[in-house]
Parts: sequence; C-alpha cells; structure tokens
Amino acid sequence: MSDWQDVREELRAFALGLPETHEDHPWGETVIKVNKKVFLFLGLDEQTEKWDPAFGVKLRSEAHGHALTVEGAAPSSHGLGKAGWVTVPFLAELPETEVLLDWVEESYRAIAPKRAVKELDLR
Repeated sequence: MSDWQDVREELRAFALGLPETHEDHPWGETVIKVNKKVFLFLGLDEQTEKWDPAFGVKLRSEAHGHALTVEGAAPSSHGLGKAGWVTVPFLAELPETEVLLDWVEESYRAIAPKRAVKELDLR
C-alpha cells in the first residue's frame, strides 16, 4: 500500500467514526455520507490512467483558503466549487494528517444535521 492509500484510509476511518455516517459507492467511487448527503469524496480505490488520487471536502473560511494552497488543489467540479467544495490531490505534498482530519470534520459539520453535530460535540 502506498503512502497516499494510507492517508486515504485514515481519512475514511476517521469519517466513518463520526455520528450517523456510512460509506457509499455511487459512480463506482467511495464517498462518506451523513444523513444521505456526501461530506467526503474519496474517489476510486486505485490510481488509473485517467484518475489521480484525490479527496473532496466542503470548507469555509481559513480552511478553504489553506486547502487551495496545496499544489494541484482546486475548487471541485460540477458546480460544487461554488458551494465551498475543494478537491485536494493525495499525491501532492499535504499538510499534517491532523489538518486533513480537521478538514474532514469541518466538512462533516457543514453537512450533518444539528443532532449529529450535537452528538459529536458531546463526545
């Protein structure tokens, strides 16, 4: 397993540990959802000729700007970028994993229902 896959798995495991989350595979890609809504895009399990490993999160404020400083990061396609979604390549030089986990949690908080966020805050 390569380093990017280790980071991907760490983000996946963290996201699945948040209240009311589950994994889904629309379009053959891995996503993590809360309340039927995606808050973490993980893409395909393996790099392909047409797909480089990346993840997508919905961010606000400083985190959004920070994520966009990662080489190759960009507002997400299909109009999601306008709503604060950022796609970050796993193959770039990434910030510390703790920062990435903070981004996942921020995306979760932006998407999750209030009861789930409240449950997270009580932990």
